[in-house]
Amino acid sequence: MPVPVATRIRDLLREVVLGLRRQYLVRVWQMDIGEGTAISGSAKLDKTNPRGVHIGKYSVVTFGAAILTHDYVNKLDRDVHIGDNCFIGAHSIVLPGVTIGNGCIVAAASVVARDVPAGSLVAGNPARVVEHNVKTTRYGVRISPAV
Repeated sequence: MPVPVATRIRDLLREVVLGLRRQYLVRVWQMDIGEGTAISGSAKLDKTNPRGVHIGKYSVVTFGAAILTHDYVNKLDRDVHIGDNCFIGAHSIVLPGVTIGNGCIVAAASVVARDVPAGSLVAGNPARVVEHNVKTTRYGVRISPAV
């Protein structure tokens, strides 16, 4: 069954908007955001220390998520590193100084206060590793293990 024209137009427009937002964050704010990374319009990337934001290729930061790179109370600036093929869930918070490895999934509403090893699924407040050896493809889409 062919895909409706309106759906194709919407998908094309979405790609254009995501690309423009990425270029804006990279060129104007000088953030380090990899090729193909999708950042929701309602996601908050810290502009107090914008050069501290490092996101790998083909990762996703979903709606309402916040990536913080400064601690106002302690007067600290810390870089945040998010690897390739990661998924940062809705309304989650990544605190300053955190490194999230490649192929990680951060569940919705999680507060990531510590480093996350590659291939992990984390959840909770504070976020804890729920699963190891998680395999993801582009945009943090999980590959189901063979049964």
